[in-house]
Amino acid sequence: MQVRVRYAETDQMGYVYHGNYAQYYEITRVEALRSLGIRYRDLERRGVLLPVLELRSKFIRPAFYDDLLTIHLRVESLPETRVTFHHEIENENGDTINLGQVTLVFVDGVTFKPTKADSYLLEKFEPFFN
Repeated sequence: MQVRVRYAETDQMGYVYHGNYAQYYEITRVEALRSLGIRYRDLERRGVLLPVLELRSKFIRPAFYDDLLTIHLRVESLPETRVTFHHEIENENGDTINLGQVTLVFVDGVTFKPTKADSYLLEKFEPFFN
């Protein structure tokens, strides 16, 4: 997926403000799931919530206004009660500028307690792990 850096996303030094990387991760994650036929809205309607449990971000090089960033996403294992998304962001030169990892936990929308991944979601993910 690609994202073009908007002026409002930069700080006084002209770098992309570090807090915006979490938004880039979310945009990529939501669109990747959508491409598999999984919409967050549908999961929530099924009573499954996916709050962030952990977020890590390693800043290697800065990104600047109007840079076209390419964000690669991978999931290394079939989700169980958690799913971890690994992000690698490259600039237009193909240089890796950021590495991110976001772990979400499956939560029952009524009890707000952790639960196993919804079968609907697992059916969509399974072909990538068999």
